[in-house]
Amino acid sequence: MVFSFLKGEFIDVIEWTDDSRDTMVWRFERYGNAIKYGAKLTVRESQVAVFIHEGQLADVFTPGLYELETNNLPILTTLQHWSHGFNSPFKAEIYFVNTRRFTNLKWGTKNPVMLRDPEFGPTRLRAFGSYAVRVTDAARFMSEIVGTDGHFTQDEIALQIRNIVVQKFSRAVAASGIPVLDMAANTRDLSQIIGEAIAPTLKEYGLEMPELYIENISLPEAVEKALDKRTSMGIVGDLDKYSKFAAAEAMQAAASGEGSGMGEGLGAGMGMGMGMAMAGKMGQQGQQQPQQPAQQPGAAAPPPPPPPPTETVWHIAEAGQTKGPFTEADLRGMISQGSFTRDTLVWSAGQDGWQKAGDLPALAALFSATPPPPPPPPAG
Repeated sequence: MVFSFLKGEFIDVIEWTDDSRDTMVWRFERYGNAIKYGAKLTVRESQVAVFIHEGQLADVFTPGLYELETNNLPILTTLQHWSHGFNSPFKAEIYFVNTRRFTNLKWGTKNPVMLRDPEFGPTRLRAFGSYAVRVTDAARFMSEIVGTDGHFTQDEIALQIRNIVVQKFSRAVAASGIPVLDMAANTRDLSQIIGEAIAPTLKEYGLEMPELYIENISLPEAVEKALDKRTSMGIVGDLDKYSKFAAAEAMQAAASGEGSGMGEGLGAGMGMGMGMAMAGKMGQQGQQQPQQPAQQPGAAAPPPPPPPPTETVWHIAEAGQTKGPFTEADLRGMISQGSFTRDTLVWSAGQDGWQKAGDLPALAALFSATPPPPPPPPAG
């Protein structure tokens, strides 16, 4: 009877059947019982069993069925000084680590990300999405993150990973050079860039992120309103055609209200008048032309005014060099100074070669209208 009591104190079957979807690490509770020599350890798929002896990381078991003996507990055997074998119960903490994917975890930018866009200049944007994470190194995950937590869930690390994702996202977006309007078409590339940037940090925790999704990238409300207006202008297109269309709609609305009562008819008439007035104003703005006076029916359009006359300029050949151009006013002053005579060779655009100024009718008149130089003073 005493033997049966002692036998009940020893654990001979160790396993964990996970019925939750958020538990990452679960500690096998011994409640003071020792583990029997030769006990059966069952590690299922997507599980890893980690043995802890007096706070020190010992043996790690991957999926399979094990009989706990010295040959499969090398680290624990060394820590327990079982160099000559053992067959007695022993004590150790056993943690089961869930290695499956934990999916649909959320991330998002708490504060807007500042960046310099090539089209909008300095702007801010927000983003959110989802990701998946899983344990790849159970021993490192236990030592770096879990510690002695007997029931570790995904919520306990989700906040930390979310902060890492947001930090890497901010840096990747700012350095990518992708315009804001093109980011929606490049979310896959951005996700890959962010995932590669996060991988080294998660590896230090014994984790990896097999999936990362950017579900939405949004601009500030004021910028979105400005984009909506810009899009509306692009849809409207030709303002003149749009004004005619608006006037036609107003007239159709007025016609559809006939016979429905005086109040409704009056409202329809007012709506038509307002629509036509607005359409006329938009048409004037779209054409951007000054209003012309009304033209009588059947009258011919007035001819356009002639272009302003252009003044002829002249070049002078003097001592083998060309000087000018000179206007007629310049030549008149030169005649009064005696530096321009009838024998001076001149040329202007359209003229066939150099000619004497006195032989050209346009310049001969200058000599007759200009008095000759004054005579020299008498000798005293």
